[in-house]
Amino acid sequence: MVEEFLKYMSVYLISMVKFIGGPLAGMSLKMPYLVTVLLTVAGMMTSVLVFSVIGREAARWYARRRRNYKRPVFSRRSRRVIQIWNRFGMVGVAFFTPLFLTPVFGTMVAAVFGVPRRKILLHMLWSSILWGFVLTFMVYRFREVALEYL
Repeated sequence: MVEEFLKYMSVYLISMVKFIGGPLAGMSLKMPYLVTVLLTVAGMMTSVLVFSVIGREAARWYARRRRNYKRPVFSRRSRRVIQIWNRFGMVGVAFFTPLFLTPVFGTMVAAVFGVPRRKILLHMLWSSILWGFVLTFMVYRFREVALEYL
């Protein structure tokens, strides 16, 4: 019983930090496809909920820290995120968050650009459901290739 709970929690917790980790963990733990998708989506949405609440304040803290250490404002990654934002807006950030950004970073980007929390949650939800099904399907379908990387 406890072992089964820990399996579910590991997929959930990994998905909170790195989205693709959920499907990989679910497949390696031999969990059913739909359970893996649901836990992956739940993990990402938990991060989105938490960081949409604290996102703006965390961004201010990070900016102060960056100024204190005299680090450059723009990096290769931040320029890429700004390009995505300028081209596609919140929809683009939500679409690319599970693939290239982490749930935490994608949510903080949206919060920094001033997107209302309700829109952040809505766009991140459809994105996590879409990519949850797609990435989990790909991982389960190409199990042999994925196992080589674990």
